[in-house]
Amino acid sequence: MAARAGVAKSTIYRHWRDKLALIEDALATLHESEAPDIATGAPRERLERLLLHVTHILSHSLFSACLPAMIEAAERDERLRRFHHEFQAAARQPLVDLLREGRATGDFPARIDPELAALALLGALFFQRLMTPSPYPADKVSQLLDTVLGHPC
Repeated sequence: MAARAGVAKSTIYRHWRDKLALIEDALATLHESEAPDIATGAPRERLERLLLHVTHILSHSLFSACLPAMIEAAERDERLRRFHHEFQAAARQPLVDLLREGRATGDFPARIDPELAALALLGALFFQRLMTPSPYPADKVSQLLDTVLGHPC
C-alpha cells in the first residue's frame, strides 16, 4: 500500500496506527465530504436525494471500487468485519430516520417498517452493484421508491 502511494510505511504509520485505522479515516472522510443535504424538502424528495447519492457513490467512487475487496477482507478479519458492520449501520441510520419521519408525518404509508424499507431500498442498489454488470441506474430511483413505499400520498 505504501509503495503504491510512493511513501515509506513509516510515513503511513506515523499518521495511522494500522491499516484499519487508515480505512476508518478514509471512509469517514469520504462519507462526510460527499453526504447530500437532506435537511430540507419533503420527506420523499429528501429520500430520493439520499438514494441518488448512494447510486452515485456505488457507480462513480473509490468506495465502489474498494467495496468488493472490503467485503471479502471482512470475512477474514474480525476487526474489519466489526468496523464494516458498524460503519454501514451508521451510514444507513439517516435513511431509517427519514423513513420513520415520513411515516410519522403521513408522507409514507403507516404500514412500512423503516428498518426493513431501508434494507429493501439499499439492498436493491448494493445487489445491482455487486451482482450484476452495471450499477443501479439513477433514473430508476423514483420507480424503486414507488415499488417499496407505494406511489406518493
